[in-house]
Amino acid sequence: MGNLMRPNVLALGNRRELFVDNCLIDKMDNVRLELARPRDCGPAFNFDKAWEGPVCGYVTIIKDENQYLAFYRGGMQNKEKKQEYRTCLARSADGVHWEKPALGLIEFDGSTENNIFLDVKGEKDVTHNFCPMLDNRVGVRASERWKALGGLDKEGLMAYDSEDGIHWKKMQDQAVITAGKFDSQNVPFWSEHEQCYVCYFRIWTGNGYSGYRTISRATSPDFIHWTQPERMSFGATPLEHLYINQTHPYFRAPHIYIALAARFMDKRTILTEEDVKALHVLDSQIDSCSDGVLLTSRGGTVYDRTFMEGFVRPGIGLENWNSRSNYPALNVVQTSDTEMSFYAGHCYGQPKAHLRRYALRLDGFASVRAPYAGGELLTKYATFDGTELHLNFATSAPGEIKVEIQDEQGQAIPGFTASEATPLIGNYIDKTASWYHGTDVGQLAGKTIRLRFVMKDADLFAIQFN
Repeated sequence: MGNLMRPNVLALGNRRELFVDNCLIDKMDNVRLELARPRDCGPAFNFDKAWEGPVCGYVTIIKDENQYLAFYRGGMQNKEKKQEYRTCLARSADGVHWEKPALGLIEFDGSTENNIFLDVKGEKDVTHNFCPMLDNRVGVRASERWKALGGLDKEGLMAYDSEDGIHWKKMQDQAVITAGKFDSQNVPFWSEHEQCYVCYFRIWTGNGYSGYRTISRATSPDFIHWTQPERMSFGATPLEHLYINQTHPYFRAPHIYIALAARFMDKRTILTEEDVKALHVLDSQIDSCSDGVLLTSRGGTVYDRTFMEGFVRPGIGLENWNSRSNYPALNVVQTSDTEMSFYAGHCYGQPKAHLRRYALRLDGFASVRAPYAGGELLTKYATFDGTELHLNFATSAPGEIKVEIQDEQGQAIPGFTASEATPLIGNYIDKTASWYHGTDVGQLAGKTIRLRFVMKDADLFAIQFN
């Protein structure tokens, strides 16, 4: 009866919900959504092999069981000063320490002792931006466990599959997506949330290569037959050049898509001619600067740009301020019990080009932050499944969070009021909310409720009923 009175009740089930947008939020009183500052963990590996070079990029990071894999474009200039691209692989046991295996597949300068698995010969357009995915769709055949898209405007995006992520074959001879401007990293994945394959890729807002670089998406039931592309919207925010989108389901809450996009500031530079010479920057990479931004989506054609500020700021040093540096790699992966990592290319177009690792606490892209003076967060009305409420939060020594559960009329439920709540103090990835009677909220499962968080000097990153 209560749900009929409130048609916009959220059905949370037992999903983990992150505070990266306003989806759960009804009111905030002296609290705010705060974008995280990733921790720079230093270089993951250098692009320093003879077949790599200053224009390596379009990196995809995938955690496959007990190993981490980095697929990337090996980009170099040949003797004619033309760029050549090969697709390479690096491996890691922990996401921190990386090696480049000798795959023995492709010859370079008379030797196959290299980590190349796709070469410029015969696959020229595909090696520019080959982007793989691990297909976790239920029932997928072992021979198609890996899939990939790659290609440029001339042919469109070609579809590939593989059993091991190293030996690839075309799924058909014709391109599967042709309506787009594909000179970027075009990212596919299987969406458990939408029950289809999704691809986010580059378009321009104007005719040809005019206007703004932006993003479109298409969906497919089988990775071969794709819908007509639809342009993504960004709400009431100004258009900016988004060079790559890096959209993917967040591994702890796959109904939320995280996009670590590269924001390209065309014709904005601080480098002088002397700086360019000192850094040995390629001439084609000096007239712009870039950073990484955080976008989110919950499916469909809408991105939420809750935060316009930079997520990956260019670091100290002029080598971080040329074109196409600071481009995030695709995917965020867990690298410890409490930490997740993502990666970004640095020093693009320079001899020192490398991939860098950044770390965040699990779920920690953003938070609801309360100051020392205190504040409150009130969620929208929702239903849930489960018997406990789990929080990912951090407080200062004097800080705390109290949780109140209210009924469909917005009244505190006896036994679950803020005055009966146990203050949550500390720094936890997973901590159960409790009241005088204990932690059990099972009597409220399926009913319309809302949550009130009374906070002081604290950050709330995520919640989950379980």
